[in-house]
This record gives sequence, C-alpha cells and structure tokens, in this order.
Amino acid sequence: MQKNITTKKIARIGIIAGLYTAITFLLSAISFGPVQVRAAEALTLLPVLYPEAVAGLFLGCLISNILGPFGAVDIVFGSLTTLLAAFITYRFRSNTVVACLSPILFNAFVVSLYLHLFFQIPYWPTVLTIGLGESLSVLALGIPLLRLLKARQHPEA
Repeated sequence: MQKNITTKKIARIGIIAGLYTAITFLLSAISFGPVQVRAAEALTLLPVLYPEAVAGLFLGCLISNILGPFGAVDIVFGSLTTLLAAFITYRFRSNTVVACLSPILFNAFVVSLYLHLFFQIPYWPTVLTIGLGESLSVLALGIPLLRLLKARQHPEA
C-alpha cells in the first residue's frame, strides 16, 4: 500500500467509512443476520481504485458492527473479515475475478462460521444466504459503481 498519507486520502477514508455506516443503517432491516443483503458491501470494490479504501471499509464495518445487534462476535470477526477481504481486493486489484470474489467468499464462509459457532445457526444454509446477499451487493451494485468511478477518473476510456 502507499505509504504517504495525504489530507485527500484521510478524507476519502472518512467518507467511505461514513457511507458504509450510513448505508448499513438506512437498510438495517436487511444488513444483519443470517439472511442479509448488506448493500454497503458494494463499496468493498473501492480498494481496486483507492488503497486507502481498505481502512475506510474496515472503519465503516467496525462502526456498523459496534452499533449492530450481534455484539462483540460481529464487531471482532465481522470487521476483521471485511479488513481481510478489502486487503485481498486491493492486493489483486488487477484481477477483477479475485477482487470481486474475495468479499463474497470471505463473508459467506467466515461470517457464517461465527454465526454458526456462537449463535447455533446452521452453517451451510447460512453460507448460501450470506453468499447470495454478498453477491448481489458486490456484483449488482459494486461493479457498476466501480465502472462509474473508473469512467470519471478516465473520461476518455
């Protein structure tokens, strides 16, 4: 990741964190639990364009999970899952498939695992529902967002 932090990058971290939290709570009815479509996860593709988005996504998810209904388990494991997925998305930003799959797969398998272990929710059905919800957010919302932002960065492309 880039080592020099500018005011613009700090602002972008805050904006991404704020957007993630706001979207999560505007749509809170579908943002938490074993059946969820956390629309804010569309933002998980932002590390493709902005390395500082990794920090913004982590902070936004952390704030959302602190304020959310699942407590310490979701605060720790959900937030770290988003951090890991965002880092992998950044690391493989030139490979669209890996960049898109990392938030989908990490959330589907890791979030389902801790929901299963701590709340006795069936694992495989939860993998399916969280994976489908994450796929909707990343593929149906995140990819168009990423294309729009890329077009705005390079209008001639």
